[in-house]
Amino acid sequence: MTQGTPTVRAGQNFAVADFGLFSDLRRFIFEAPEAPLALEGKVFLKQILNLSSAEISFNNLPPKTSLPFYHKHRLNEEIYIFIQGDGEFQVDDCVFPVKEGTVVRVDPNGERCMRNISDHEDLCWVVIQSRAGSYPDHTIQDGFGVQKRVSWVNKQRV
Repeated sequence: MTQGTPTVRAGQNFAVADFGLFSDLRRFIFEAPEAPLALEGKVFLKQILNLSSAEISFNNLPPKTSLPFYHKHRLNEEIYIFIQGDGEFQVDDCVFPVKEGTVVRVDPNGERCMRNISDHEDLCWVVIQSRAGSYPDHTIQDGFGVQKRVSWVNKQRV
């Protein structure tokens, strides 16, 4: 369950939601249904946007705090994209720095945790979670051009 869910607009082939600034993510609180855990600054997008091939979350960790647990996955790898702040990431027994522009991939079996080492700035990141080994091709092999001139005139605004 997420508190502070944004309004979603959708069409036949899309969904769009505005979550606001990453610095304001603390208004979202994720409550785990199977454990007595509430995480401020975390929002999952799968149900909000009706995603069918991945889970994505936006995350915010206040200064001088750590996630209170380690975790692993059964089937999914995770890609962490850091967009603000300074922190440390731990996978198994390895610790390394993370900051804006850092991208980390963790195998399902990797035991992971992170902390914000800044005195003043939030640590903000996006996590993309998908089935490990499920995408052996390159993106360019799936996409194809549409023979249509680009126009921004007389379009429906949603």
